[in-house]
Amino acid sequence: MLVEVLGLLLWFLLFTRLHAAAGKDVVAATAHALTLQSAEHALHLDIERSANNWLAGRPLLGHLAVYLYRFYYVAVAGVLLWAFVRNADVYRHARRTLVAMTALVLPVYWAVPMSPPRFVLPGVVDIVARYDILSHTSRDTGNGQNHYSAMPSLHVGWSLWSAYVAWSVLRPTHPRLALLPWAFPLLMTADVLTTGNHYVLDVAGSVVLMFVAIATATLWGRLARARARSLHSEQQTA
Repeated sequence: MLVEVLGLLLWFLLFTRLHAAAGKDVVAATAHALTLQSAEHALHLDIERSANNWLAGRPLLGHLAVYLYRFYYVAVAGVLLWAFVRNADVYRHARRTLVAMTALVLPVYWAVPMSPPRFVLPGVVDIVARYDILSHTSRDTGNGQNHYSAMPSLHVGWSLWSAYVAWSVLRPTHPRLALLPWAFPLLMTADVLTTGNHYVLDVAGSVVLMFVAIATATLWGRLARARARSLHSEQQTA
């Protein structure tokens, strides 16, 4: 298990560095955001401002939204550990899917930087900055984070991944209970929209990312099993 943990930690350290260095062209990020907002307006999906204004008038819910936004990764890590303990096959697929998601999303962040609603939409309140529990505002572009990677939302993407893994573990023995984890990405979707961090189409992008990552991980698993069988055959004939 130590090798697994170290390997994943190194991968996420690399991902964090590459993500932080991804496209930071503010002009391009703003232009992409405005184009996306125009598309949403044409599709009658531009609910970000009204959703944000609704949360801005509810301080208690605003504080809770910030806690979820800041600490959701605890649930992601917990699900991965739980899958490791409960089901080795699900864990391997979950690990591959998680790695695939992070690898697939980086080229998008580099090629299409995207400003969040809190930067470009007039009247949107930065809820995380207002109630920040980590003592640094989400508008601080010098805090080492990438603020121009709104599309797709990894908050939603990783919550979708968590639900998918929990569903995969529970489905064989507790099919009804297996539906409960899907409340997590629904809650996270509401969170990122109301806090002014993502657009509706960012969420749609996260769903697409999740499906592509699952397909990639499935293919990865098949290739790994085929290689293992080939090595086993070679050892038997040797």
